[in-house]
Amino acid sequence: MRHLHRLVKNPSARAWLVGAVPAALGAAALVNHQNESQCKASRIPAEAFMYSKFSPDRAPKDSIEFDTTAPMNKRMEAMILRVQDEICDGIEAVDGKKFTTSQWEREGHGGGGRSRVMQDGNVFEKAGVGVSIVHGKLPPAAQKQMRARGKPLEEGKDLPFYACGISLVMHPKNPMAPTIHLNYRYFEMETGRLNDKGKPETIAWFGGGADLTPSYLFEDDARHFHSVYKQLLDKRDPTWYNKMKKACDEYFYIPHRQEGRGVGGFFFDDLEDTSEETFQTIRSCANAMLDSYVPILKRRKDLPYTQKQKEWQQIRRGRYVEFNVMYDRGTKFGLATPGSRVESILMSLPLTARWEYMHTPEKGSWEDRTLQVLKNPVDWLDVPEVNLETLSTAELLQEIARRSE
Repeated sequence: MRHLHRLVKNPSARAWLVGAVPAALGAAALVNHQNESQCKASRIPAEAFMYSKFSPDRAPKDSIEFDTTAPMNKRMEAMILRVQDEICDGIEAVDGKKFTTSQWEREGHGGGGRSRVMQDGNVFEKAGVGVSIVHGKLPPAAQKQMRARGKPLEEGKDLPFYACGISLVMHPKNPMAPTIHLNYRYFEMETGRLNDKGKPETIAWFGGGADLTPSYLFEDDARHFHSVYKQLLDKRDPTWYNKMKKACDEYFYIPHRQEGRGVGGFFFDDLEDTSEETFQTIRSCANAMLDSYVPILKRRKDLPYTQKQKEWQQIRRGRYVEFNVMYDRGTKFGLATPGSRVESILMSLPLTARWEYMHTPEKGSWEDRTLQVLKNPVDWLDVPEVNLETLSTAELLQEIARRSE
């Protein structure tokens, strides 16, 4: 009991227990009956789930990223190149190994990129952070893909386009540490028609997001990850997180497996609101990659694991491969774009993966519990406030034991 009271008095432990207790009790919400109507209990604020505070914005104050008179494509280019540098520096500090850098060009087409990859590191099996800045004529296959998403493009015409973006995927060695993916991109293209001034009509949009893929579920990790991005999105529009969280669960879904790729995050595409407020929100989300991931990584990268757990990680990596090569829009667009660098497009694939015939995890196992969450998306931040004084010692210990498995 003395140790339990000490745990409850600790602020970070208390925040963890407050999030864990509803699951232990099987309570999805607390309901008050007032004025013959049901009112949802107050929820724990998102910031309570963060492992650490936000880092400061490292962009210089005189950066073009803050120049509202500059073209959006140039501001986006500056942002993604800076963020690539910052992310690689931060990950190198954790791993101890350096990224290798490859500059590439689309010969005869226009543009190029900068790919940075770490392979067989101390912490990471494979980690890649790529920037691409390309332009040219959009090929028919890519045009067809965009028309299917509702883009008003004229058929039978060569349509000039411009695209830039940053994309990363990081696969740790330890199966207790999750994989992270993010992508932020900006697209401009001509529709093939003229506007009311007689000039080529141009459309532009943002896309992107960030998501987490654990092999072994730690609920607190998922809550930390989601809380980072909810707070940033809420500053722009309080409705964005819920919409983009749902879009993420739907997009990163593997139909033939009937399961999600991971525990989600947020995702958006075809965001034609290219206002200053929207750009700054995307900047803040891109800046937050290390804040969202490194605190999780530091907690998991050195945990002990078994050969069986490593094999389960490899099976989950196989699912990652299936999604990326069969369903991912970015992979499809890249492979359909002439002159694209295939090595950079497939940089997201893990170094190793595994496919076992008819593999099914043991019912009730950690692997099975993780799989059930992948099949049934969770609202990680919908956690009711709980009065710890009303809980029995047995209820608290039950959840502590479950989390310790």
